[in-house]
Amino acid sequence: MASQEEVFKKIVAHCKEYGFVFPSSEIYDGLGAVYDYGQNGVELKNNIKKYWWDAMTLLHENIVGIDAAIFMHPTTWKASGHVDAFNDPLIDNRDSKKRYRADVLIEEQLAKYDEKINKEVEKAAKKFGDSFDAELYKSTNPRVQEHIAKREALHTRFAKALNDNNLDELKQIILDEGIVCPISGTKNWTDVRQFNLMFSTEMGSTADGALKIYLRPETAQGIFVNYLNVQKTGRMKIPFGIAQIGKAFRNEIVARQFIFRMREFEQMEMQFFVRPGEEMKWFAHWKEFRLKWHKALGLGDEKYRFHDHDKLAHYANAATDIEFEMPFGFKEVEGIHSRTNFDLSQHAKYSGKKIEYFDPELNESYTPYVIETSIGVDRMFLSIVCSSYTEEQLEGGDSRVVLKLPAVLAPTKVCVMPLVKKDGLPEKAREIMNLLKFDFKCSYDEKDSIGKRYRRQDAVGTPFCVTVDHDTLQDGCVTVRYRDTMKQDRVKIEDLHNLIDSQVNMRHVYRKLMQ
Repeated sequence: MASQEEVFKKIVAHCKEYGFVFPSSEIYDGLGAVYDYGQNGVELKNNIKKYWWDAMTLLHENIVGIDAAIFMHPTTWKASGHVDAFNDPLIDNRDSKKRYRADVLIEEQLAKYDEKINKEVEKAAKKFGDSFDAELYKSTNPRVQEHIAKREALHTRFAKALNDNNLDELKQIILDEGIVCPISGTKNWTDVRQFNLMFSTEMGSTADGALKIYLRPETAQGIFVNYLNVQKTGRMKIPFGIAQIGKAFRNEIVARQFIFRMREFEQMEMQFFVRPGEEMKWFAHWKEFRLKWHKALGLGDEKYRFHDHDKLAHYANAATDIEFEMPFGFKEVEGIHSRTNFDLSQHAKYSGKKIEYFDPELNESYTPYVIETSIGVDRMFLSIVCSSYTEEQLEGGDSRVVLKLPAVLAPTKVCVMPLVKKDGLPEKAREIMNLLKFDFKCSYDEKDSIGKRYRRQDAVGTPFCVTVDHDTLQDGCVTVRYRDTMKQDRVKIEDLHNLIDSQVNMRHVYRKLMQ
């Protein structure tokens, strides 16, 4: 069986081969951790964004959207704490000259302890069979207990170092744990230092009169500085939310794992404004709703888990991640944060403007608290592609690669194919295309054998193939082939629209979300 690393390499190659994701400016040898979305990738990405946007703005009458500019007044980033506190702990290996994030090196060490524990448990499970009690084994086996104790000690020490912002201690942990550079294999580390992740540029025409500005590292601040504009013009009553999809930029030290960590990426963020004191109730509400939104895609409930933060950001009083099981382990795809009233208070302080809400029920003014849901479009894209990529062995020694994408997100919903390129079949196929193309993204394919055409559509995740044959001209029926089962049905042309709609229309998923 292929290792997870090999599978991931195949997924990256598949994304390129089938027009999902290309390395950016590849003809010039690319640019580190920057990617372009191809013809199928952009459709999948747009569908993910639509699924999120509608789940926020259609299903909640108290959530509206905005689209704020990427450039913002530089004081915004002073107020938000990004100029002073938006740093990652950086460490270099002197031998390989490679740069790493100190916290990531330690997190990988924690994952190794988890792996050791799981291996011991799996070994014992095979040995003892059905009667095996994993929890009992973990609490009584000396070897497992030793691994757990080491992991817990490291975790406690790591969390404290992060919270104290103790860079010397982070380095000491790396040395004490014997963590080596993956390239050089040595422990010849520099000191840990802070590295600000914001890209800066200049606005203005003269060298001495230019204003230093930043490319935004998150989309949230565009929402906060527009809070009063939206609240007043929309006559919004608390609780209410403001949603936004947009690009953000971070000068990542270690950008890797394909589109998982990029320097230019897209976020879908919603800031939900609530009464002070009610934030934990809404934090719990949004945790539940966001997990439900992910699970409604049917990728497998067991692939998701919550992970509470060891270190809270300077603005938060609660934070949790929704993690998804990627080929390289459970990784964050979405964060839900209780941001208190930090951002609005800071912007009020730095701008000198009063940013409050007058609550007619309480007959008082206050600075609202905020619950944030923040999801990376690119990470979401990657999680969907990874869990959909399937290699299948078929009867007769044949095999196929199929992307079992959720039908509502698939780039193309239906491919229409004439069995042969003559006898009026292409004309009939075009007629069917014209019936369907206003509601569904369709493609047309008449090249190669029907089997090869099916394989091509499997590889890009098209849920339905419709084949027009000679009988179609007589009985008005076509052959519909289903991607996941490869089952085929004869269906009347006039029934096609309803059949496809029942599988690919997002309203069916939205109904599930509101149950």
